[in-house]
Amino acid sequence: MSNLKTNLRATFDLAQEYLEGLCKLLDIWQPRQTHYFELPTPLSHEETKTKEHIEVKHHENDIALTHIKSAFTDFFKVGDQSGKVMKRHPGVVWLPKEAFVQFEPYLLKINELKSQFKNTVLSLDNSDARFDLVHSAVPGLITLAFYRQLHFEANNPYSIRYTWMTKHSTKSLTRKLALTMLERSSAYSNPRMIDQTSWQQLVEQEKRKVASLSENEMLRIRRPIKVTPEVNVRFADNRRYHVSGALPFLVFDDNPDLKLGLLANYQPKDDPRKQEHEYLVERLYLAKGV
Repeated sequence: MSNLKTNLRATFDLAQEYLEGLCKLLDIWQPRQTHYFELPTPLSHEETKTKEHIEVKHHENDIALTHIKSAFTDFFKVGDQSGKVMKRHPGVVWLPKEAFVQFEPYLLKINELKSQFKNTVLSLDNSDARFDLVHSAVPGLITLAFYRQLHFEANNPYSIRYTWMTKHSTKSLTRKLALTMLERSSAYSNPRMIDQTSWQQLVEQEKRKVASLSENEMLRIRRPIKVTPEVNVRFADNRRYHVSGALPFLVFDDNPDLKLGLLANYQPKDDPRKQEHEYLVERLYLAKGV
């Protein structure tokens, strides 16, 4: 374990050096445009709340660049900031095409070191051991924030735009497995400020619903994940791809007509949970069908 800790710290320190080098390059090269979309900092007491609205504060030029350089090294928990819900740093830096020759080695090496760090952590099977390893090697680190890869494009895109993405975690399961899951949850202590008796009564009602199904019935859990900004890259021939907007995006291009989109405020669409009749167990997003 001591060797893993030493290796992990060495990988982290080297990644920090390359990130500092990347930020120095951003100071040397004059960006064509710089935009940073500041989002509210997630706080610990807000971790379970669903955002009804997210306001975006748009920064440009030098102020945006200052935010962007800080974003690349924002992976430590500070104050009442949540350690579970990570802060997102959407933004875009448009740089001359010739700058890519100097930036590419840094971008590739940083992503390589981040992957190496992640693989070292995941080499331990036990989650408690992983937690102890990370926080003994790099105290206060928000691990998932450090894992984030840097995204960039230097192959003549047509447009770089931002959107909000609401993703879902989907899992299929049998009636038997659903009952096992509910049986385990009945032993949980006082979840969400409900007294234990009321909680167990609620779970028993859910178990009866599931137990009433046929033995071969297939079920599905489709749980929404928190909304997150996403970068959409499109080319003139209509090829396109999208990547996470959790960190600023770098584009290297000399086309003056390159289209950069701004990130708008988030306004949620209709919540599928409101369609209660579709859910067998609304609390778990558990529905019939696959």
